[in-house]
Amino acid sequence: MARLAGVRTAWRVVDDGDFFCAACGGDRCYQRLDGRRRFTLLGLPVLTRGAAEPVVECVSCRGRFPLSALDEPTTTRLSALLCDGVHTVALALLAAGGDDAAAARRTAVASVRAAGFGDCTEERLLTLQAAMGVRSLPLLDREVREALTALTPHLAAPGRESLLLHGARIALADGPYGAAEREMLTAVGEALRIPPADTRRLLAAAALPH
Repeated sequence: MARLAGVRTAWRVVDDGDFFCAACGGDRCYQRLDGRRRFTLLGLPVLTRGAAEPVVECVSCRGRFPLSALDEPTTTRLSALLCDGVHTVALALLAAGGDDAAAARRTAVASVRAAGFGDCTEERLLTLQAAMGVRSLPLLDREVREALTALTPHLAAPGRESLLLHGARIALADGPYGAAEREMLTAVGEALRIPPADTRRLLAAAALPH
């Protein structure tokens, strides 16, 4: 009877694009498949058995995954989010501490480079800063939170803490934290979903002599 009758799924491609394939461990092309289940008799479809759960199929390994796989950013997208987050935090701390501090600008450049963006220069940061124009602290706060909202869920705790310390090093480059700098770093910690007690601990540790 198993050879005579059964249920088969007929798949059709409804979308395609790029995604991060967990099986391949990298960015790959995908096809989104919708399916209809059919009861077959002697290899012929007889009755419709309803819709099958849609899946994402990797074009490379042919692995199939739930649609939630598309919620994970590709490595290219994650790199762009990280770059945006690092630059936004740097520019926000420069603005909060006074962007005319040469030591802070040099530290911002070094910190951005240490985060993996070796082509960052002081000129580039100043260009980005000029493009942002004058920003009030509430507006900077909002921009920081927006930039980090998409990135935070994809960073492990050490990565989120590293990004907060990236801002702390810039704030401390020209002396102790100012009120506006501390306020901005608190906003960064909140956007990164770091508990307030841990944010205070990390900022205090960063300010200790090394």
